[in-house]
Amino acid sequence: MAKNEIPTSTVEDLTIKDENKSNDSNDVVNPWNVTSTSSKGVDYDKLIKRFGSEKIQPALLERIEKLTGKPPHHFLSRGIFFSQRDMNLILNDFENKKPFFLYTGRGPSSEAMHLGHLIPFIFTK
Repeated sequence: MAKNEIPTSTVEDLTIKDENKSNDSNDVVNPWNVTSTSSKGVDYDKLIKRFGSEKIQPALLERIEKLTGKPPHHFLSRGIFFSQRDMNLILNDFENKKPFFLYTGRGPSSEAMHLGHLIPFIFTK
């Protein structure tokens, strides 16, 4: 997948297959399940590669702090959010005082919202 290409995966096909192992060693990550047959747990590096994102590096956190004058959100500095796509483009716009928007892609999965919906909302705020 190209760096800025938008993934077209659906929720049903988020099985992360290990090319070096048999098909019985798959990680499954979707809104309903996080499972791994590996004794090491889910391989988040494979997820990062699969979704065309990249790890959040210390240099990015330093740039956020420099541009905002505030430490990065604790979700970033503590590694709760560990990968990103296009954050440098957003920071470029911020630096150049250009407008931008953030879309969390998170909506209620039923008629009622719950505590889990707060995480992307708190971070986006």
